[in-house]
Amino acid sequence: MALRRRPTVRLCARLSDFFLLLIFRGCLIGAVNLKSSNRTPVVQEFESVELSCIITDSQTNDPRIEWKKIQDDQTTYVFFDNRIQGDLAGRAELLGKTSLRIWNVTRTDSALYRCEVVARNDRKEIDEIVIELTVQVRPVPPVCRVPKAVPAGKTATLQCQESEGFPRPHYSWYRNDVPLPTDSRANPRFRNSSFLLNSETGTLVFSAVHKEDSGQYYCVASNDAGTARCEEQMMEVYDLNIGGIIGGILVVLAVLALITVGICCAYRRGYFISNKQNGESYKSPGKPDGVNYVRTEEEGDFRHKSSFVI
Repeated sequence: MALRRRPTVRLCARLSDFFLLLIFRGCLIGAVNLKSSNRTPVVQEFESVELSCIITDSQTNDPRIEWKKIQDDQTTYVFFDNRIQGDLAGRAELLGKTSLRIWNVTRTDSALYRCEVVARNDRKEIDEIVIELTVQVRPVPPVCRVPKAVPAGKTATLQCQESEGFPRPHYSWYRNDVPLPTDSRANPRFRNSSFLLNSETGTLVFSAVHKEDSGQYYCVASNDAGTARCEEQMMEVYDLNIGGIIGGILVVLAVLALITVGICCAYRRGYFISNKQNGESYKSPGKPDGVNYVRTEEEGDFRHKSSFVI
C-alpha cells in the first residue's frame, strides 16, 4: 500500500507547484517592468554611449517614456513629450522604445539618468531605473615647477599640477628619462638620493640634494583616459664655496672701512664746510664813525670821501 501511495503524493506535489506558478504569474500580469544591460556605463570624453533601458513586461502598446538628468541635486528633462530637450538637444536620440544614445559626450554629461515608463493599461503603471554615467577626461600637459639651481645639502621641492583630467590623475616624476620611485630608500639605485614622491599631489621633495640629483626632470599625469607630460627642465646641484664666500665678505668689509676712513679725513680737512659759512667769513667790516666810503663801479674798490673831524 505504501508503494501505491507514492505516485499519488508526487502528483499532488506537481499540481501544487503548478498552481503556485499560475498564481505567481498572475500577480505579474499587467505590471510594467524595466531592466538595463549596464547601469554604470563608463565612456571617454567625445565618444558615444548608450544608456540601456528595456521594458521586459507590459500590456500597454504605447507607454509614455521620459528621461531625466540628475546632477548637483537638480533634475532636468532629457527626453520629454517625444523629443530630446536640454543640453542634449542635437546630441542624443531614443533607441528602440526606451534606450537613450548620446553622441560626443562631454565631462558635463557625467550624472545620474533616470528612465521612467508610464503604462496606463497595466496594473502597475509606473516603473523607473537609474543609470550612472561616468565620462572620463584625458589629462592635459601639467604645469611643472623645477628649481634651476640648488646648493648641495639643501632641500628642494618639485611640483606638478594638472586640473582637467577625470578621474583625478596620478603623478610620476622622471629624471633623465628614468622613472623615480615614491621613496628613494626603497630602491638601491637611488641610495645616494633622499626624496619622497607624493603621487596624489605630484610633489617631489628632496630633504638634502646631492650632486647626483642634477639632471633633466619632467612629470607625467595619468588616469584611465590617458596620459600627459610637461617639458623637461634642468635642475643643477652645485657645491658651496665656503672660502670664496668668506673672502667676499672680507673684501666688502675692507671696502666699507676704506670709505669710512676717507669720509672722516675729508671732514677733518674742511671739505664738508658749507658755502654759507664761507660767505659769512668774507663779509665787509663795519664802518667806523666819521668815515664814509664810496663804492666805485668795480666791486671791492673803495675811495676815501672825507677825513675825520676832531
